[in-house]
Amino acid sequence: MSESTPNGERQPRAGKSLKAQQRRQEILRIAMDTFAARGYNNASLQEIADRAGVTQAGVLHYFRSKAQLLTSVLDLRDATDIEQLGPDRPRGLAFLRHLVDTVRRNTEREGIVRLYAVLSAESVTEGHPAQDYFRDRYTGLRTFVTDALAEACELGETRPDLDLEDAANAIIAVMDGLQIQWLLAPDSVDMAASTERAINALLGGLADKPDQQRSEAL
Repeated sequence: MSESTPNGERQPRAGKSLKAQQRRQEILRIAMDTFAARGYNNASLQEIADRAGVTQAGVLHYFRSKAQLLTSVLDLRDATDIEQLGPDRPRGLAFLRHLVDTVRRNTEREGIVRLYAVLSAESVTEGHPAQDYFRDRYTGLRTFVTDALAEACELGETRPDLDLEDAANAIIAVMDGLQIQWLLAPDSVDMAASTERAINALLGGLADKPDQQRSEAL
């Protein structure tokens, strides 16, 4: 028999763990590439199975449905981000520096950036299986950024009259918008530099603030 995870996903028996885990990870990587290139709706289990060298039943041995395969791909993406963040969230401006560092690292993992861009756009359509995931993700990210901005205000790291929620929404919008531009023209868009400039502008927020002071905010 197979074991189940809390979200209901079937896992292979311990006796087959090494080979099964390798095959499962291979299917996940192929699914990630396929969803990133074609979107969830246009990608098929048959295509993923063919690329993995298994049958559809073979894919469904590890993932009970296409929707669960998508959820597992998104979980894999999140695991990478959580690993990079570490056990404790940075506070104040340190968290905003972390966001810029994340954007910089994203330039080295185009597949994950494309996956996020494609699926987040698709998720606004009715009945999309990733809709709750992205809604929760944006809610959580807004909370993280708002809290970091509040901490920065308390520490005197930014101006006290900053509208925290509006600033958080703007930072997230800049990051996501730059991903689209970068995917379409990677040689013309410096995501990290543009993100840092936008955050510095929001934190300084004053037209008469010297450029040197603004650049040193992060």
